[in-house]
Amino acid sequence: MSFHLLIDGRLCDGTSTFDVLDPATGTVLASSWCADDALAERAIAAAHRGFPSWRGTSPQDRGSALDALAGALEREAEAFARLLTQEQGKPLAEARGEVGASVAALRYHAGLRLEDQVLVETPEERIVEQRYPLGVVAAIVPWNFPLLLLVLKLAPALAAGNCVIAKPAPTTPLTALKFGELAADLLPPGVFQTLGDAGSLGSFLTAHPGIAHVSFTGSTATGRKVMASAAGTLKRFTLELGGNDAAIVLDDADIAAIAPRLFEGAMSNAGQVCLGIKRIYAPRSRIDALCDALADLARQAVVGSGLDEGVTLGPVQNAAQHARLADLLEESRHLGRVLTGGTPLPGPGWFVPPTVIRDLPEEVRLVRGEQFGPVIPVLAYDSVEEALARANASEYGLGASVWSGDVERALSVASGIESGLVWVNRVFSLPFEVPIGGAKQSGIGRHQGLAGMEEFTQTRIVNAALHSV
Repeated sequence: MSFHLLIDGRLCDGTSTFDVLDPATGTVLASSWCADDALAERAIAAAHRGFPSWRGTSPQDRGSALDALAGALEREAEAFARLLTQEQGKPLAEARGEVGASVAALRYHAGLRLEDQVLVETPEERIVEQRYPLGVVAAIVPWNFPLLLLVLKLAPALAAGNCVIAKPAPTTPLTALKFGELAADLLPPGVFQTLGDAGSLGSFLTAHPGIAHVSFTGSTATGRKVMASAAGTLKRFTLELGGNDAAIVLDDADIAAIAPRLFEGAMSNAGQVCLGIKRIYAPRSRIDALCDALADLARQAVVGSGLDEGVTLGPVQNAAQHARLADLLEESRHLGRVLTGGTPLPGPGWFVPPTVIRDLPEEVRLVRGEQFGPVIPVLAYDSVEEALARANASEYGLGASVWSGDVERALSVASGIESGLVWVNRVFSLPFEVPIGGAKQSGIGRHQGLAGMEEFTQTRIVNAALHSV
């Protein structure tokens, strides 16, 4: 397999290559071209050349270009899904879902429009809020959803009239580069570009004065570095960062009904979901039943290569994450009770079985941090007030969920959770028209919907006296 960079409307080689590994085998899947600072400079210059024309293109024509991208991706959906499984690890059914969601996201943003807002209208004056594009956007994409999270950055940015330079994660560059190959024939030169990166370009882009906005998804630790790097030019940025999402199960919940959804929330994409469930709080009177149900589901899971028939849980994506999970599991085995799993599987590949652990102390890393793997701690509580206090005692505030047979009661509990998003009796419901964003150290800015598109624009107030001077 060969994948090229897209710079200034042309597919081109990079300055060097690096190996991309298949997480199911640990062996080389393909080589990816890598850009250096000089190629990144070329891309930034091309984006600045392409920006005036793209900005001047009508919103309808920009939408038509996104529709054309959606159609091209849809026609290649199966090839993208298989490549996504090979480089990221998720089962093929989940990869097909990611590709389908990417097509839908392109089509949603193709129809999105930012209209002028009249704030004051009198016979004497008119005050209007307008929005205009910022310029060149750097889209820095993580490895857990390398196609969907790319699209959720580029689609609103392009629809708003910006140009976008995409930098995929070093371990999952292939779907992004393949998407760039589709875009080469559908977008004007410089409007969208892709740069393969072995790990050195991020700080170059975030500090560069030619970049007007950085859209970053990744860890909170790296998000702090992005903020610091962007400070020198006071560029705009949006950060979607880590989460330690708590699920609070109330004492009236139907355990048999909710256990599969809790399990899905914790284990989808091998637990590598920013908004996935990271810890579960259950009433002391119901924790045994819930743990038994979750452990049964874990034992039924089929672990293996995402390309194999019947597999429901693939590998974690890379060796570093596999080693980190092994360390967390080693600590947790000595402090809690492992009900199933608990030890990484022997190679080849980076497999961690679905693991359910109960009775851990609140202060251990598996409870306090973001494990980002198929490992879920279940913790008992004695009052709802206690559960809320423990759920909120975190530096994170990305998402959470409440589970109950009484929706009004659950809504009341949800209103006490300090996070940017709280689900009630569901998980992973993320309609494109609904904006989301993290609280505390889980992010800055909004994503999705009109508010997400506005993040890629500058507000301008036009304040006019309606009489002759």
